[in-house]
Amino acid sequence: LSSSIENHRTLGSRTIYVGHRPCPANEVFIPPKFCDNRIVSSKYTVWNFLPKNLFEQFRRIANFYFLIIFLVQVIVDTPTSPVTSGLPLFFVITVTAIKQGYEDWLRHKADNEVNKYRVTVLEDGRRIQKESEKIKVGDVLEVEEDETFPCDLILLQSSRDDGTCFVTTASLDGESNHKTHYTVPDTERDVESLNATIECEQPQPDLYKSLGPENLLLKGATLKNTQSICGKSIIAFFTGTILKMGKTILSKALVCTTLKYVWQSKPGQDEPWYNEKTLKEKETNLYLNMFTDFLSFMVLFNFIIPVSMYVTVEMQKFLGSFFISWDKDFFDSEIEEGALVNTSDLNEELGQVEYVFTDKTGTLTQNNMEFIECCIDGHQYKYRDASSEVDGFCVTDGPMNTVQQKAGREREELFLRALCLCHTVQVKEGFIASSPDEIALVQGAMRYGFTFLGLESKTMKILNRTNDVEMYELLHVLNFDPVRRRMSVIVRSISGETLLFCKGADSSIFPRVKQEEVEKIRMHVERNATDGYRTLCVAYKHLTAEEYDQVDSGLREARLALQDREEKLMAVYNQVETGMNLIGATAVEDRLQEEAAETMEALQGAGIKVWVLTGDKMETAKSTCYACRLFKRNTELLELTVRTLESPGKRREDRLHDLLLEYHKKTVQDAPPAKTRVASQDYGFIVDGATLSMVLNSSSENNLHDYKDLFLQICQNCTSVLCCRMAPLQKAQIVKMVKNSKGSPITLSIGDGANDVSMILEAHVGIGIKGKEGRQAVRNSDYAIPKLKHLKKLLLGHGHLYYVRIAHLVQYFFYKNLCFILPQFLYQFFCGCSQQPLYDAAYLTMYNICFTSMPILAYSLFEQHISIEMLLENATLYRQIGKNAMLRWGPFLYWTLLGVFHGLVFFFGVWFLFSNPALQDNGQAFGNWSYGTIVFTILVFTVTLKLALDTRHWTWINHFVIWGSLAFYVFFSFFWGGVIWPFLRQQRLYFVFANMLSSVSAWLVIIVLILLSLLPEILYVVLRKPRGPYARQKLVQSSAGGIQSPRSSARPLLMRTFSDESNTVS
Repeated sequence: LSSSIENHRTLGSRTIYVGHRPCPANEVFIPPKFCDNRIVSSKYTVWNFLPKNLFEQFRRIANFYFLIIFLVQVIVDTPTSPVTSGLPLFFVITVTAIKQGYEDWLRHKADNEVNKYRVTVLEDGRRIQKESEKIKVGDVLEVEEDETFPCDLILLQSSRDDGTCFVTTASLDGESNHKTHYTVPDTERDVESLNATIECEQPQPDLYKSLGPENLLLKGATLKNTQSICGKSIIAFFTGTILKMGKTILSKALVCTTLKYVWQSKPGQDEPWYNEKTLKEKETNLYLNMFTDFLSFMVLFNFIIPVSMYVTVEMQKFLGSFFISWDKDFFDSEIEEGALVNTSDLNEELGQVEYVFTDKTGTLTQNNMEFIECCIDGHQYKYRDASSEVDGFCVTDGPMNTVQQKAGREREELFLRALCLCHTVQVKEGFIASSPDEIALVQGAMRYGFTFLGLESKTMKILNRTNDVEMYELLHVLNFDPVRRRMSVIVRSISGETLLFCKGADSSIFPRVKQEEVEKIRMHVERNATDGYRTLCVAYKHLTAEEYDQVDSGLREARLALQDREEKLMAVYNQVETGMNLIGATAVEDRLQEEAAETMEALQGAGIKVWVLTGDKMETAKSTCYACRLFKRNTELLELTVRTLESPGKRREDRLHDLLLEYHKKTVQDAPPAKTRVASQDYGFIVDGATLSMVLNSSSENNLHDYKDLFLQICQNCTSVLCCRMAPLQKAQIVKMVKNSKGSPITLSIGDGANDVSMILEAHVGIGIKGKEGRQAVRNSDYAIPKLKHLKKLLLGHGHLYYVRIAHLVQYFFYKNLCFILPQFLYQFFCGCSQQPLYDAAYLTMYNICFTSMPILAYSLFEQHISIEMLLENATLYRQIGKNAMLRWGPFLYWTLLGVFHGLVFFFGVWFLFSNPALQDNGQAFGNWSYGTIVFTILVFTVTLKLALDTRHWTWINHFVIWGSLAFYVFFSFFWGGVIWPFLRQQRLYFVFANMLSSVSAWLVIIVLILLSLLPEILYVVLRKPRGPYARQKLVQSSAGGIQSPRSSARPLLMRTFSDESNTVS
């Protein structure tokens, strides 16, 4: 083995020794150092958890901001205690640290399960048990069937006679199909005493290019259909609104600081007789005093950005994601799985999607292939009941449904042999293959009398029509890849004849066969594609002994290459797959997914533009688009493909430029306004991969920016876009181009296969379909759903509600904290801007943590301002929240004015009450803490009742947290003011709350000011004419006999939500 690889030794390679290399007496041998086999996915250890976790948490701008505020309170003499900021921050940091510590403990636990896994190692002719983490580079391991490979291995020996083994890589790339691997040729059979040297490349991130797929068994793959193998270890591892709040704080602090020093500049105001300055205060620098005063005001007003909002938003996203996983409508009985949420940070973006990019096969269609017909030498063969047709064939070519001349029997059998041999299907309790297409073709050959019996010891067996078993030696498999779009096998018959069978896309096969054979097949391929069938062309080639020897040596050399292996293999493939003879073509049907058409129609009704990105032929994809109602009969199709670029006397680049200008004029310049556009003016755009490459990779002399801009503007003004013959990288390029366009629209990609991963990762939101092409798309997605039909509810239902909830949460937090801080700001005008707090420190601390946090959290989890059923029935409702409609300046100004109005009512209403010097029965006057407590009581009740008025969907949880929060505030105030706390230097609220409630005037002003604050909202709801979708929902229910849903009957009469205005339909 070492002699065959020594010639490929390169600077970037590594040398690995199998067994124990004897060290010559005259040479000092230094064993190479490699990493061990331990898996470490954990982030922390016992020793670095605290410092590392704190460092990462304070890297977040929100935590760092609150840390600075806390330090200012500790260092500077501020009017509030450091506890008011330190306690909430400590709570957040502690909860986050516990959560992250628990998650890391789970990772440690999972690592130990892998590292302590027992494996069999061959050492000195003995089989010993080792833990997986103790495997060294160069060890020879024995792996049994259904075991997982504990490290990367080179296949040295297999229990199968043909020296092969089958593995699944579901844990690596999600692909569940069985892959074939081969032992290294010319190795000793006794691996227990094997001495060899292997030169291989260094570890690299691309697991598909590492050492070639034939001999390498990757760590994590599972052995299948093979009793045991022996392998050598190589252990290569692969590895908006917040800003507005901040400006409010700065402006208030700056105003108060300025007013303080303006007021103190007057004689006698800076140092009154009752508050003379100390010597230290007189010697302090004026500008330093101004700076510390500014910081003090910042601390006093910082509660407008509470740390609890950060926590509440995170909890809302985390807890809200469970509603997707728990939704029974997403459960699929066929696979017995529901929806999966891989990230909870994008819930609200589900309600803002403007573009959906979807794969075709397995996403719009079921990827459940059924053999429909085939074509041999230009003659159509369509399967029907064998009892009514001779030998099971039905020849129906042409307009007449009559039996016409068939291809010769020899050609028929050659075609069927090609279907039985050119694949990677395995026979084990049925057929197992890497693609449903291959199983469909093998089953199609069975219908016509040729049955594939399986592969044994590199011998493929076929049962032909005469029930004779034919045997072929499998020499090489030229695997399918998306660039070549074809696959081939080289076999040798018993008679010694060497044949190459090849199947692939027509665009890949036609240029490699004799052109006189193409025309009689092309018509059938195009017709089948127009009917929506997936087509493959089949060809063959006789290989002479010299040709085969050249191919065999070329393949062996390319597979052992350490540099440019893929390019060398591709060169050999292209060399042998030329000059072939075309036999025929096949057509298989991939049926549409359940409710695919209804889902696409709903998405378009919601204002979402759907683009289909597929590698299939244009005719097949176009037929699918019509079936899914993306293209309609009145849709004018604009085609930009290689076919439309062919023009006599014109270069392709010139023709491309002309077509782009023509389509741009039609779709953009001459298009009527969107409001007046009718259905007859809808456009559909079709582009293929070759033309897209010309658009994206044009030379500078062709004005690259104009090409991209024109192309993008055309696409954006079409109702649907179909991109066919697309490579996976091109799919990602399309998504990136739209994502980075003007306005930065929210994009969503959905697919089911490994070739969709690039576009899923590129989009803002990635959706994986739990289909039949493995789970790699699911693993790399943000959300995973069993079927395409579930996308409708995910976006129009959950996405709509999530966005409305989070928008209300953010703006409600701003509103209630503006109500909280504005009286404090106004109070500075009545206390000489002395930073005197209006509220007690306990109230400052508890306001956002306990008194007002739970009601808005419950609202943001359970609120349904419109029922999900209504949202799904009226897709146009999704448009009304598009483009971040709820967080624009209009709603922000509404909440700001509402907060200012309520804050003014709270402060000056109580100030008017205090114009009466004696408010108690004993004639005593209320003090400043009573003043602040009355304002705070009105504040808590008003903002909580405001949320109750906004609530449309009442649950027992909403009732519990709303009324429970108010009751807890009253209980806490009595308890906090009714006990002398030994740890407090100043007992500011001792019996203040109880004395306040003993005054009838206080009761009166509290009730009156709460009603006065909420009166405009109540009058607006009562007097306005009901409009919008909710009103229509009520009208439908009343017209149906007055039957109302349980939710609607539980809603109070006087209710309103900020979303009513946005959902109004005139």
